Amino acid sequence: MCGIAGIVAYDSVNQDLYEALTVLQHRGQDAAGIVTCEGGRMHMRKDSGLVRDVFHTRHMRNLRGNMGIAHVRYPTAGCTSSAEAQPFYVNSPYGITLAHNGNLTNAESLKQDLFVTDQRHLNTDSDSEVLLNVFAHELQEIGKLKVDTDDVFQAVSGVHARCRGAYSVVAMLTGFGIIGFRDPYGIRPLAYGKRETDKGTEYLIASESVAMDVLGFTLVRDLQPGEAIVIEANGRLHTRQCAERPMYSPCIFEYVYFARPDSIIDDISVYKARMRMGDKLAEKILRERPDHDIDVVIPIPDTSRTAALQLANRIGVKYREGFIKNRYIGRTFIMPGQQLRKKSVRQKLNAIDLEFKGKNVLLVDDSIVRGTTSEQIIEMARDAGAAKVYFASAAPPVRYPNVYGIDMPAVEELIANGRSEAEIQQELGCDWLIYQDLADLIDAVQKGNPAIARFDTSCFDKDYVTGDVDQDYLDHIGLQRSDEAKSQRNGDPSILELHNVV
Repeated sequence: MCGIAGIVAYDSVNQDLYEALTVLQHRGQDAAGIVTCEGGRMHMRKDSGLVRDVFHTRHMRNLRGNMGIAHVRYPTAGCTSSAEAQPFYVNSPYGITLAHNGNLTNAESLKQDLFVTDQRHLNTDSDSEVLLNVFAHELQEIGKLKVDTDDVFQAVSGVHARCRGAYSVVAMLTGFGIIGFRDPYGIRPLAYGKRETDKGTEYLIASESVAMDVLGFTLVRDLQPGEAIVIEANGRLHTRQCAERPMYSPCIFEYVYFARPDSIIDDISVYKARMRMGDKLAEKILRERPDHDIDVVIPIPDTSRTAALQLANRIGVKYREGFIKNRYIGRTFIMPGQQLRKKSVRQKLNAIDLEFKGKNVLLVDDSIVRGTTSEQIIEMARDAGAAKVYFASAAPPVRYPNVYGIDMPAVEELIANGRSEAEIQQELGCDWLIYQDLADLIDAVQKGNPAIARFDTSCFDKDYVTGDVDQDYLDHIGLQRSDEAKSQRNGDPSILELHNVV
């Protein structure tokens, strides 16, 4: 998962891009980058680390220009090399930079095509660099010295024809403008907003609407699946549908876990969707255990708070904050290595004993992926004196990998894979485990925008919306995402490999 932003303004955009990245930091803590355009020259700064650590005053001074794009990243395949920080750049044609959120499911075959047919060199293993070179090749095939908006839309159509999987993109053509586009399924989010100034209208493209709120932009709308937007350097805006058969299928996990609650994605309030998840979960509890003995509902901070509070209200039980979170520890399910994850859980959360002692506690989390965090938290609740520990997940069992840009682990590392809910309960060590039903989760999200008939729910039901994901591909990404593979890759980041696909 990554966060992307692009701005066309009348004054310097470096500070706005920096602030957009800080607001989108929850989408990636591994690396950050900004590139700006000043006339015909680009200025770039990117590196591994948090936004506040990558950009210092000297870097900000060098990021001159009134348009630019930005990116925060966590690595889908687990590599933490600074060589894969974005945006990426190619000089031919025209000078293009690109930042990408998602994952291409046909990246390997595209690499082969780019090398053999398009005669393009790739310097990293990132599928974002693949996407950039496909886009660059499509532009180059037009064969014009100077492109116009029609040419850009034609190139995006070419990308849709060649690329499979999930991709939300911001790109910049030197001296021309900013481009944003979304895959034909709209799996990953992308929206744009505007800000009126005394000089004219300025535009922002971003992964989440919250970036617009913070920077004083008004959300205009989400890009439709397959749609592209072009904002010229002079401020003129153009949009066009570039896919032949778009099919709205946004990732439901955005609403469960990744997106900020104050964002609106595809006309659905993330906050209200999570409230409805809490309602649905409460209804299931009352249906299955109308005579429950729950004394207190306690959320696992932060993303489960909204659902947990609504759940507590619906079942008529006290809601309490029982864990204090250290906000300087990253999200644990994407950390490489089981021992590191276990250590990080204890560093991340500390229990308030008086909220647990002698009580039957219902812990609520947004989801259960590996189960490492859940198991440790249940143990912490018992250590704090809980009489009984119940555990509720606002999402169904995660049984399959996400192949569209979320770094879920190899399938054998998912606690729900191959296990019944009773077996998962025993593995976690809780007294009762309750999962959200998939139909209820879909209903909770879909109620915000009934026009969306389908969501990507593949990590729950193995229904991959792009239709090109088979067991061979799942086995391939499983090898990439296993803890062993990640530990082998995350060696010396100063070593840069130059390679071609042969």
